[in-house]
Amino acid sequence: MGVVSHEAINQFKVLMDQVDEPLKRTFQNVHRGYKVETLERFLKARDGVVARAHKMLVDSLHWRLQNGIDDILSGLPVFAIGVGLSTYDKASVHYYVQSHIQINEYRDRVILPAATKKYGRYIGKCVKVLDMSGLKLSALNQIKLLTAISTIDDLNYPEKTVTYYIVNVPYIFSACWKIMDYSSLPHFCRGSSRRSDDTTVDCFSFDHPFHQELYRYIKKQSGTREPTKPLKQGSVHVEVPLADPKKAELCRTLESEWKKFQSQDGLTSRVHDIKISD
Repeated sequence: MGVVSHEAINQFKVLMDQVDEPLKRTFQNVHRGYKVETLERFLKARDGVVARAHKMLVDSLHWRLQNGIDDILSGLPVFAIGVGLSTYDKASVHYYVQSHIQINEYRDRVILPAATKKYGRYIGKCVKVLDMSGLKLSALNQIKLLTAISTIDDLNYPEKTVTYYIVNVPYIFSACWKIMDYSSLPHFCRGSSRRSDDTTVDCFSFDHPFHQELYRYIKKQSGTREPTKPLKQGSVHVEVPLADPKKAELCRTLESEWKKFQSQDGLTSRVHDIKISD
């Protein structure tokens, strides 16, 4: 959606002024002093309809309260970073979801405010680069996990990404895209970008400066807050909202096409083996 009207934003403001105090407090962690820009994001995510945007935001604030999202950076982190280098089966789903939310919160509370201060203008969005280096076919079996993470982003962190760049994509992607209708592809899969050099930076390593910085920040937060209840071991179990019907349908389509491709690939391999044996 394009420009949101001032009237819609003002109506949204009035509605948010009427929410209960706990929701107002968690809303402060969402807008970080940029209330208008935040309301605008939620309005764009709901096609400018105030009532729908208000419900979306209130539902998101309740989700934050129920799952303790405001305090998610005050505990030691569990890192599950990487696309191509992860098979998404090294930990429970809860660890992956927790790690993703922690990074979202760190982006919104630290990285974007720092960029806003540095450049003297509001910066509330980012560019995401998905590096598929080393992607294994088994990772594509975790589409449901990726859908859950994407649903959390859509419903609770809307309009935070300007664009996606998918780099170092293996042949499997182009093969899948060829047997799918263009209109059914997720928006971030309709283009790709490649690195212009052979420089390899292990951005998934725990020793990477970003991960070290995030770890120090969360450790600092955990030391400055008094726990209100005994700390528990393990991951934070965050409620995953129901996926949008269109996204659920996309997930089923991807799974279906992936099974077709596996069948075709398996047949090709068997024929190849027969020819070699002959």
